[in-house]
Amino acid sequence: MKKVNILKVAGKSNVSAVAGSIVKSIEDGRDVELHAIGASAVNQTVKAIATARGILSAKGKEALVRVGFGETEIEGELKTMMIFRIVLV
Repeated sequence: MKKVNILKVAGKSNVSAVAGSIVKSIEDGRDVELHAIGASAVNQTVKAIATARGILSAKGKEALVRVGFGETEIEGELKTMMIFRIVLV
């Protein structure tokens, strides 16, 4: 089974930094899973994925994204998060 690198993305996350982490993980042979809670975090995540896909495409690699939901507990409260799973084709 392939190793998965989990990245937690916040609304204030740097898009270029997240995209770089995605590309590095993919190049190291790992799948990537991004977790985002809240609209601004989802926005940053989508921009980072688009940036990373462009970088990977320039290197001849195609990445697909599977989107879903999950739940996590933060400070005793259950929160719904969006999960973006990136895999190479």
